[in-house]
Amino acid sequence: MRIIISGGGTGGHVYPAIAIANALRDRGVEDILFVGANGKLEMEKVPLNGYPIEGLWISGFHRQRKWRNISFPFKLLFSLMKARKIIDKFKPDVAIGVGGYASGPLLKMAQRKNIPTLIQEQNSYPGVTNKILAKDAAKICVAYNKMERYFDQKKILVTGNPVRKDLMHIDNLRSEAFSYFDLDQSKKTILIFGGSLGARSINKAVDHKKDVIKKLDGIQILWQVGKIYIDNYQDADIARMDNVTVLPFIDRMDLAYGAADVVVCRAGALTISELCITGRPCVLVPSPNVAEDHQNKNANALAEEGAAIVVADYDADHNMITTAVELIHDKETQESLSKNLKRLAKPESSEMIVDEILKLVNR
Repeated sequence: MRIIISGGGTGGHVYPAIAIANALRDRGVEDILFVGANGKLEMEKVPLNGYPIEGLWISGFHRQRKWRNISFPFKLLFSLMKARKIIDKFKPDVAIGVGGYASGPLLKMAQRKNIPTLIQEQNSYPGVTNKILAKDAAKICVAYNKMERYFDQKKILVTGNPVRKDLMHIDNLRSEAFSYFDLDQSKKTILIFGGSLGARSINKAVDHKKDVIKKLDGIQILWQVGKIYIDNYQDADIARMDNVTVLPFIDRMDLAYGAADVVVCRAGALTISELCITGRPCVLVPSPNVAEDHQNKNANALAEEGAAIVVADYDADHNMITTAVELIHDKETQESLSKNLKRLAKPESSEMIVDEILKLVNR
């Protein structure tokens, strides 16, 4: 059995892909090949998880800076040709697309060769690539309900987004988490992060309220600022506060969630799936700078289920920290948010997707 997995660009695409590959490996599938975009996150993270990967010379289509699209037709043609060579050499039984522009050429070429394809759509509003590929896909695994607005209902299966298994038992890690991050176990903890690279507006919102944070009684903040922003904050006044821990990157998100009473973060699909699995009450600050406005749609989908509080990015300076502090003092709302998050969780997501992949192989 030979499986090819394509896509990436961001952690929201890469980590679900790795989770699917791990679930396939647990079922005894050994021949798994990834295809990503040269220079993107997957080219680093996939090999670190023990899988081979091929890179395509491909990038997204720029909607605003259209002059940057001059090379796009050449990149697309080149990537289609290389995708065909990869498929001819590897001879996959099934091709899986997890979104992102790298999955476009690979899955389109697989479809032309009558190789069954499965799409995994992480967001509540599908990306352009998956919309294009959906017509000829055999199966479409989605994370949200009501996706028949965009895809053929007969192909849809609601599986949720695959997440790492180490997030499924975080309540047992609380003592270890406080020790790992050198936190005070007697204090309530607000975890703040903006994705692996950080988020400028979230960081500014924290710094903007440093006088408020300094006066917080019995509350501490674990704050991932991102590698590209660490130089701006590691020596700042707020970083010297006893109740604030500033980190460039958190390599143990299981422990970070384990320590958290409340989480403040972006609304990427992977992050939302992690929140559902962990059940951590959250304040979402959706990024306005993503394709198709995915994060606002994701956040609003959670808010409609009573599973999250949403603060607009433009309002973060004034309301983000205030809202998080109010939430950490409101046990009743915390319990309601946590209950509704867990109701939306799909801990068996990876296994459900693998079941569909194996059905396609058998077919």
